[in-house]
Amino acid sequence: MNKRQKPSKKRKGAGIGIAVCFVAAIIMVGTYTLRDYQEAKRQELALSEDETKEKDMREEEPEDGTKEEAGSNLVINTEEDPTVASSSAAEESEEQEDAQISENTDGTAGENGSSSAGISAQTAGNNSSVNFTESSKLLWPVDGNVLMNYSMDETVYFSTLDQYKYNPALIISGAEGDQVISSTAGVVKSIDENAETGTTVNVDIGNGYELFYGQLKDVTVNTGDYVEGKTVLGYVSQPTKYYSVEGCNVYFEMRKDGQPIDPVTFME
Repeated sequence: MNKRQKPSKKRKGAGIGIAVCFVAAIIMVGTYTLRDYQEAKRQELALSEDETKEKDMREEEPEDGTKEEAGSNLVINTEEDPTVASSSAAEESEEQEDAQISENTDGTAGENGSSSAGISAQTAGNNSSVNFTESSKLLWPVDGNVLMNYSMDETVYFSTLDQYKYNPALIISGAEGDQVISSTAGVVKSIDENAETGTTVNVDIGNGYELFYGQLKDVTVNTGDYVEGKTVLGYVSQPTKYYSVEGCNVYFEMRKDGQPIDPVTFME
């Protein structure tokens, strides 16, 4: 009996040892498995974070790249587009022209300023000289004899017309080509062609007084010009058909407020 129980105890002890070993093995395997699982989780989490960062970077890079590329294209297109370049050049040219015109108008331009601005400045600068009064004097416009006197009180005889009529001007003889000068300072108001008096220059001498020089050619002044006394206005021309018998002459008329007056009363 005792012999049979001893083997049973050995087997029982061996079974317990195996069970302990098995449990220990399970614990060890579980421990290593848990560590591996935790390590795998950490690696997976790190990998996920890296992928997220890379994704964010990929999403940002196309936007920046597109902006830079668009900016580059704008610069290139602007440099290569001849229309844009021409437009810029035209605008700069217009600005320079506007600045030049402004300088000429203000009188700050050089000697090559516009003629119209020069005339305006000259006229404005001499307005004080255009001030004819009752005590002022006139020069003879041409060196010659009086063929017909001013006469608005009674008629005088016109040889060419063979009739008597009023004469609002002096008819002064002159040789063709003789100089005709301004009798006093003034501003050229108009230059007209008249059937009776030919090329006629009208000069405003101030205070409602005007002078008319007719039967001229090769006029040397322009409308708006300021003229001093003795300025050459033109030259004696062939007479019109109204004065063919009288011959070459200068038609010299004076008006005050639009009405003819006798210029002789002012002649020196």
